[in-house]
Amino acid sequence: MLTLYDYLDSGNGYKARLLLAQLDLRYRRVERDIMAGETRTPEFLAKNPNGRIPMLELDSGVCLAESNAILWYLGVGSPFVPDEPLAQSQALQWMFFEQYSHEPYVATPRFILKHLPADSPRRAELPDRLARGRAALDVMETHLKTHAYFAGERYSVADIALYAYTHVAHEAQLDLAPFPAVRHWLARVASQPKHIQITFEPS
Repeated sequence: MLTLYDYLDSGNGYKARLLLAQLDLRYRRVERDIMAGETRTPEFLAKNPNGRIPMLELDSGVCLAESNAILWYLGVGSPFVPDEPLAQSQALQWMFFEQYSHEPYVATPRFILKHLPADSPRRAELPDRLARGRAALDVMETHLKTHAYFAGERYSVADIALYAYTHVAHEAQLDLAPFPAVRHWLARVASQPKHIQITFEPS
């Protein structure tokens, strides 16, 4: 059985949980408290030297890290990864965008506000990060004004990658009111079959 090493509040972990649910794949979830250093133990670092979650351990014992790599691995051969080369490249384009232009400026402010004390020096990062977060949302808004989804005009791993932190952007104090196309897209993603909430834990 697949094993997902995860932290329930993590949007990156949620990406894997959401796709696993929509693929109807059974797996074992192992919670690792990142705030308590549980991904920095010798045992965990032996599996993932980068010391981060999510990490997917295959039946063979091979471990795969990085949330979007996990999405691609799970999605290949399913409807969630496009067959056509251009659509595949578009999916990857938006997944790279999510990691470089979106996640640092939507997920990181959320982490600072939810998990660090009010007197944390990292609060000084918020104005710049939130400005860049709004810029990322504006890029998404421009695309979604003329497209229902991010790749191949259908729901894919690209949408899962971007949905994970966008749908909780309010927890980063990012107001989605100025982005109606983004909000309509969020509703389309949430209406997909076998959709789960970020707080869902498999039984």
